[in-house]
Order: sequence, then C-alpha cells, then structure tokens
Amino acid sequence: MKKLYLSLLAATLLFLLAACGGNQDNTNGKTDSQDAAEKEVLKVGTEGTYAPFTFHNEEGELTGYDVDVIKEVAKRMGVEVEFMETQWDSMFAGLNSNRFDLIANQVGINEERLANYDFSNPYTYSSSVIVTKADNNDINTFEELKGKKSAQSLTSNYGAIAEENGAEIVGVEGLAQSIELIKQGRAEVTVNDKLAVLDYMKTQNDKNVKIVAESDDVSEMAFTFNKGNEELIEKVNKQLEAMKEDGTLTKISEEWFGEDVSAK
Repeated sequence: MKKLYLSLLAATLLFLLAACGGNQDNTNGKTDSQDAAEKEVLKVGTEGTYAPFTFHNEEGELTGYDVDVIKEVAKRMGVEVEFMETQWDSMFAGLNSNRFDLIANQVGINEERLANYDFSNPYTYSSSVIVTKADNNDINTFEELKGKKSAQSLTSNYGAIAEENGAEIVGVEGLAQSIELIKQGRAEVTVNDKLAVLDYMKTQNDKNVKIVAESDDVSEMAFTFNKGNEELIEKVNKQLEAMKEDGTLTKISEEWFGEDVSAK
C-alpha cells in the first residue's frame, strides 16, 4: 500500500512539472494567436460632411484632404484608423470624453484652444484672399478695395475685412453666389478663405475669376489632442515631418487644391 502511494505521488509530481515547463514557452501567458489578434487603432473624430476636407464621395466612402493626411500618418505609424463621424458642435465634447484620440477636421490653432488642448504640427495654412473677375486688373491689394463693391456673407469675418478696407458690402449667402455676382458685374470682388476659393476653382474649373491678393495673416490648422498625450503627438509629428520632407504632403495637397496648402 505504501509503495502504491509513493508511485502515485511521483506520477503526480512529474505531471505538474511537465505542465509548468510547457507554459514557459508563452511570453506573458499569451499565445501567438492572441498576439496576432491585438491591433493598435487610432480613433479619429471628424465630421464627414465638410468638403473637401472630410466628406463622403458618390460611392459613400469617407474621403477628403484631412482624411488622406491622417490615413497616411497612421499607415506610417503602423496603426489602423477608425473614423468616428461627429457633428462639429459635439466634436470637442467627444474629444474631452476620450471617445477618440484626436480630431482631424481643419481645427484652427488659437489662444483659447491652446489653453485646453494640444496640437500637432500644422498641416494646412490658409489666409484671406481677394477674388476678382479674370479680366479685372484694377485691384491688386487690400488697400484698393476702398469704394469697391464686395460680395460677402453678412456674418462672415471676411466681410468685416472687406469693410475695414473701405469696400461697399453686397450681401450674399455664400462663396458660389459671390462669384456669380462678380461674373455678372454686380460686384467687383469678394474677400474669402483661400482654401475655399481654391477648392471652388478646381472643382468648377472656373477660369472667369482669379485670386489677386492674399493677406499676411495666416491661419494654421492641425490635429487636435487632449492634453497629456505628448508621446502620441510626437509620433504623429514625426510622420508629418517625414511626409513634408519626401513630398507626400505636397502631393496630397495639390491633388485636392491644385497647389500646396501644407506650407506657408
């Protein structure tokens, strides 16, 4: 009986040792299949309704300048992108609640936002420009707006710029209507956002208007993060810098706007 007991005890000990030895091959207790299933994902807040930056094409696919830029950044970081489409009014609330890691939606850098958020390096620069009819050679500076009829949205900052420079404001509902009034001769100019004008001229292939002047005040747009994400911001900036150096950012910019808006 004693011999039987000792034999059973020895067998049990050998089984336990073999089991422990087998577990040593799995790092941190994870199997190869578990490691393969775990992928890093960059969650990105964006509108999806703001062409040409973030919108759905005719096939229903999310596309746009901001979408292409952050996709390329993520690709170079070796992570996937999950876009979280959110209305602009709720965008910062979504970031505050950590629903996504960053915002890619042409967010301008200003002092108020800098107090609450951190930003990547800028990937878009814009300014106010003067648009006239293609054969108009009388206006080449903001000072020459004085006494000219400028088609402007009445609540727009650009209307205020035109008015500050002495223009007579003709009220319109948007850029397309402004340009129509210029082509009809009912207005001589419009002051507007450079990116919006470039997008209009590219998509409409409109040769009847031209940009004649650009302000010195430049707006900078960047990806937006909650504070305390220095490591992630550093990784994003590293790829943005590489994209500038190898010309990828310029290429994406020119595809959407016909010129490089990723540099001042």
